[in-house]
Amino acid sequence: MAGNGSRLSLKASLALTLGSAVLWGLAHLWVGRRVTGALLMGFYVSVVTAVTAALVSGGPELLSLVVQPAWLWSLTLGALLFAAVTVAVVVRSYRLVRPETLSAPARYLSALAVGLLCALVAAPMAYTARLAYVSQNVVSSVFVTSPTPIPVDPWKGRERLNILLIGADAAANRTGVRTDSMTVASIDTRTGATVLFGLPRNLENVPMPEGPARERFPYGFGGEPPYTPGMLNEVFQYAEDYPGMVPGVPKGRRGPALLKKTIGDFTGLEVSHYVMVDMFGFAKIIDAMGGVRLTVKDPIVYGRQNEGLIRAGTRRLSGEEALWFGRARTYSDDYVRMGRQKCLMNAVTKQADPVTVLRSFERLADAAAHAVSTDIPRQLLPNLIELAERVKGSTIRSFQFVPPLIDTGNPDYGLIKRRVTSVLARSADVSSATSAPSHNAHRRPGSRPVNLDAVCG
Repeated sequence: MAGNGSRLSLKASLALTLGSAVLWGLAHLWVGRRVTGALLMGFYVSVVTAVTAALVSGGPELLSLVVQPAWLWSLTLGALLFAAVTVAVVVRSYRLVRPETLSAPARYLSALAVGLLCALVAAPMAYTARLAYVSQNVVSSVFVTSPTPIPVDPWKGRERLNILLIGADAAANRTGVRTDSMTVASIDTRTGATVLFGLPRNLENVPMPEGPARERFPYGFGGEPPYTPGMLNEVFQYAEDYPGMVPGVPKGRRGPALLKKTIGDFTGLEVSHYVMVDMFGFAKIIDAMGGVRLTVKDPIVYGRQNEGLIRAGTRRLSGEEALWFGRARTYSDDYVRMGRQKCLMNAVTKQADPVTVLRSFERLADAAAHAVSTDIPRQLLPNLIELAERVKGSTIRSFQFVPPLIDTGNPDYGLIKRRVTSVLARSADVSSATSAPSHNAHRRPGSRPVNLDAVCG
């Protein structure tokens, strides 16, 4: 049935079909099908209004939904269903208003135009479904399932959340994993104020936690002399190689479990979770973001054969440059490198805004799935997203346990624990951490927290 289509030209009928794609029910109303048209139009307006309101005002609450697999599956199916219904409405609208008599060429051309219109209106929904599907895969592959229920308010009665951030250097010419970058992020669960405690990779005689590890190394971690020097960055792989160090923990989890407990014991912090990023995978993440903007204080020579140079100044670094910014030690040392790593972490945190993430979502998701491992349960992600919003709006400070405060060959672990306690006790005092960089140069390294916004530029 053509309805009033017999009185319309082909151009007018195609225009009405296009209008029906933008506002369901328009063609139905034109041909006198008022009830159907009104229902279609009301449903469409309600859906569009609800989605727009959610995008505009949803904020962290909306983000907390899109990291939950059940919601992601619902979003995938909902987007595909909406696309299918839209295509059906477009096709039906054209059939209602098309002219009754059309030449064969006009019929074919109009069918082609309607087909292209269907593809055009379905594409955004198909892309949304694709993003939801990719998100679901990333969440399911990177994050674990909690064996116990997560409380509605997991921060209740918990002033701080401590997460061990690990940069892993697993080169092709090296057996196992070296945790060359270790930082404990201590986050105030009320305000988001964060202190990054940087731990040198070459801390020796590390006291081991009670149990098999301490029985094996009663006087501190010693590695496997003469093959290894027995430094903190060896603990992870040692636990993986020797299951008896962490009984009952499966392969792939032994290293993080022992390293979290070891660092937690000598810092006095309850380290709840870890996040480990492969350094070369990290470069891919930076490239997927479109680079990261940093202020380079002094030129940095990089590459295994000193084949590259990062010039001083404020610029956007590529993934490779960012990797070497946080990794290079040429003409510097481990402790300068640790400072650059904290600057890099801060810059990535500040610059990973929703627009950047959405623009490069699939590349970021693929890079993250291959580069990141963690024991953070996926059920905790909604709460972490809300906490992350508070972190982004707060000041991130850094405290590094480096010489001369700490002698890495013979560390005073009691001093480390006392300093952690005192730093957290005064972390709310912004004035104690925001002095000019020129003044910091005359202070004893590691003597007080450093405001990364001030130091990193």
